[in-house]
Amino acid sequence: MEKIIKIKENREFRRAYSRGKSFVCPFVVVYAFKNRSGVNRLGITAGKKIGKAVERNRAKRVIRAAYRQCLPQLVSGYDFVIVARTRILTAKSTAVAAALLKLLKGAGFCKELNVNE
Repeated sequence: MEKIIKIKENREFRRAYSRGKSFVCPFVVVYAFKNRSGVNRLGITAGKKIGKAVERNRAKRVIRAAYRQCLPQLVSGYDFVIVARTRILTAKSTAVAAALLKLLKGAGFCKELNVNE
């Protein structure tokens, strides 16, 4: 299993919000920003609108599991900041992973698989 590199500093989150592209699905909002490191990094936020600490932590756990399922198909070199929306509270990680993968494929962040192989 590949280790997820986290975004922790506020300025990195703000850079993704201000200069990154945003993509929306019912469960999450994804901000993608090209970085110079050549590896993907992940930042997760869940605001107080999501609920109390237990609900926010569950939302972050579900997002992390969904991102981990999508990780092998992603192109490298981007910072992804994922913001939880309220509908994630009733969703399973497989449904969130499917929605996240569809969103990232539509945005062009997934590797193209060769049919001949």
